[in-house]
Amino acid sequence: MYTPKHFQVTDEQQAISFMQKYSFASMVTVLNGVPEATHLPFVVEQRGNEVVLLSHFAKANPQVNVIEQETSLVIFTEPHAYISPKNYEKDTNVPTWNYIAIHAYGKAKLIHDEAAVTTLLAKTISTYEQDYLKQWDGLPYEYKHKMMNGIVAFELLITNLQAKFKLSQNRNEAEQNNIINNLNNSHIANEKEIAAYMERL
Repeated sequence: MYTPKHFQVTDEQQAISFMQKYSFASMVTVLNGVPEATHLPFVVEQRGNEVVLLSHFAKANPQVNVIEQETSLVIFTEPHAYISPKNYEKDTNVPTWNYIAIHAYGKAKLIHDEAAVTTLLAKTISTYEQDYLKQWDGLPYEYKHKMMNGIVAFELLITNLQAKFKLSQNRNEAEQNNIINNLNNSHIANEKEIAAYMERL
């Protein structure tokens, strides 16, 4: 990912926190020479010094056949905002976009053991709807087995993590404050989120 120096984020924990908050991401592989993407919910785990992504495909998804052989790219991104030149002190400026993007690279490992798949699904349910876990646990084994037979679970160890926070760090303080104020006054949730990230900087 092209990332000018002032937009680079070297704090890995900051990147991990973003992935955990915006955990519905795009998994990209190359299939027969063509990029292929699937949009998936991920559980983002820290295991000591390692960061692991957990998720599952539909069994019929052709990406299943390549993720153990090739490096995959998982893209996490969510809040973004159009930035108008009206925020700047000079007229000789152009519009741009503020956004956050995390690119996680690694090779995936398929999970075949049913007990391990059950554990992965429990982690996923706990992440997205803790209250549903009790209902899931109470479902008949035959039903759950059928559902699990239709998916392929995997985990991906991140070997390269790239984080880009493009939040007007290259503008002066007055212009940054103009942008934050305008975004905070917006009725669009994404724009308010970008303002909040800018304020944290």
